[in-house]
Amino acid sequence: MSSLKGKKILLAVSGSIAAYKAAPLTRLLIKEGAEVKIVMTPTATTFITPLTLATLSKNEVIHEIVDDHAWNNHVELGLWADVMLVAPATATTLSKMASGLADNMVIACYLSAKCPVYFAPAMDLDMWKHPSTSHNIKRLLSYGNKLIPVGHGELASGLIGDGRMAEPEDIIDILFLELDKKKDLKGKIVIITAGPTYEKIDPVRFIGNHSSGKMGIALAEECYRRGAAVHLILGPSRLLPDSHEIDVHQVTSAQEMYEETLSLHHKADIAIMAAAVADYRPAHPSDSKIKKKEGDMSILLERTHDIAATIGMSKKDHQIHVGFALETDNVMKNAQMKLQNKNFDLIVLNSLKDPGAGFKHDTNKVTIISKDGTKKEFPLKLKNEVARDIVNAIVNIKVAPTV
Repeated sequence: MSSLKGKKILLAVSGSIAAYKAAPLTRLLIKEGAEVKIVMTPTATTFITPLTLATLSKNEVIHEIVDDHAWNNHVELGLWADVMLVAPATATTLSKMASGLADNMVIACYLSAKCPVYFAPAMDLDMWKHPSTSHNIKRLLSYGNKLIPVGHGELASGLIGDGRMAEPEDIIDILFLELDKKKDLKGKIVIITAGPTYEKIDPVRFIGNHSSGKMGIALAEECYRRGAAVHLILGPSRLLPDSHEIDVHQVTSAQEMYEETLSLHHKADIAIMAAAVADYRPAHPSDSKIKKKEGDMSILLERTHDIAATIGMSKKDHQIHVGFALETDNVMKNAQMKLQNKNFDLIVLNSLKDPGAGFKHDTNKVTIISKDGTKKEFPLKLKNEVARDIVNAIVNIKVAPTV
């Protein structure tokens, strides 16, 4: 049975070109068995008519606090809903939600809502990246609201980047996962390593790599959405998960990541090794800045601990281990060798030769390889979608029950 069947959804539409997506979103919600009522900001009515949405939802659409000399009861709507969904949520609407500026029906209903509130931002690239937008989103998350991630692609301005409202199908998928009481990772403990490591040369310089941590953070968010208690062991990165309930352990070096992973591994049901850990570090880092001299300089490197191999040796029957293989040559052979040598149940292969895949991109193209030799190749997708594919593969693994 659909997890939306019988749910009362209050859809709030604000004034963005993405408001046109409210029509297919309403149809999908109705198709999944939900009852939908819609409120709009006055500006939203210039992008899509209330008549269109009233026809699709089979309910009157309200867009004014006072209409035809009558007061529309926002408190009643806020109490009626099982879920409030603000889609699209413009920069203006996010700001008003964060500050409680109730000058329209959408914000009035939001302030009266006793149910979970999800918001799907939609705006141009520069607006999305502006510090005030980030600040407002952090405030909304701190209130317990749920962010539906923006998409990447062509924007109304013609720019390419983040800021697109999530597609209606993706919003439905997120609501399914959030509202389904039988979350498939509920009760599970997941540890995830993510990001780069920095290995000290001296107080100024280090050996590192280009990993941003985006893929590992996307996996942490996906596991959390599906009910898991998540420990994210994150190397130096400017990024953090949106969900404050994810336990973030920030580390810098491979040694710190090794120690933190070992300290958590014994209680984990699932371990996902998504970090780009340095294989070598300077054997004798300097406590003071190394001054430039004539001629060349050599740095002696020593091996770091192999985190995945170490926890692979102590892996229990009920535990699932997942690895990543970022390769440039002999990609399939190297990934399969890593799968076997490190006692992984799955390995996620991606190649730096695939456009749009690898470090720093918002997208990735992966092949998931199972211990039994099964391979499943996926097209280029946003990393949050790739995370969903990986977690789907994880939950399908059959393991021994915990003793």
